[in-house]
Amino acid sequence: MLLPERQTGAVPHDHPAHPGQPFDLGPVLDAVGPRLRELRLERGTTLAQLSEATGISVSTLSRLESGGRKPTLELLLPLARAHQVALDELVDAPDTGDPRVRPKPIQRYGMTLLPLTPRSEGLQAYKMIMPPNPPERQPEQRTHEGYEWIYVLSGRIRLLLGPHDLLLGPGEVVEFDTRTPHWFGNPGPEPAELLSLLGPQGERMHVRARPKQTT
Repeated sequence: MLLPERQTGAVPHDHPAHPGQPFDLGPVLDAVGPRLRELRLERGTTLAQLSEATGISVSTLSRLESGGRKPTLELLLPLARAHQVALDELVDAPDTGDPRVRPKPIQRYGMTLLPLTPRSEGLQAYKMIMPPNPPERQPEQRTHEGYEWIYVLSGRIRLLLGPHDLLLGPGEVVEFDTRTPHWFGNPGPEPAELLSLLGPQGERMHVRARPKQTT
């Protein structure tokens, strides 16, 4: 969670960002149990299945849902991971008033990646700035767990996806299971910019990768 750099107007005294004023965590913690039960039932998961996924005993999970056990970070982190939600969503923490994400650029394989999501679990979004590939670099298809969606903002992207060899331009979109051998790069001559969404296995959008039509 990000605290605002500045506030405009008066800050309510019961707001968690108000300096010098203790924030009452009681209502937040009391709401965790019903929220955990709601998430589990929405996903059709039994306590035994959740216990196997998190390593938390069935009795502890039951007491958490009923309010008989106080939620701790050690318990909530594996539960948030199992339910594929951010910790903030799990505890329904109060809004800090500033929804902005301040990305820190990552340099990797000559590319610049700008994370557009603040968390490292669940669905992740990136803006990528990709220079043209060096002529000597040979494409090497790889596989990994997950599902990826790519939208080309500018320039061109070449995607090798299984037997497909696709050339994508601005406004074109692909979506694919990353267990399929794949590679993508910039054939040049100018830098390319794209948006990438990468999610866990089973999280999908609604667009499928198809070979580009030729006339």
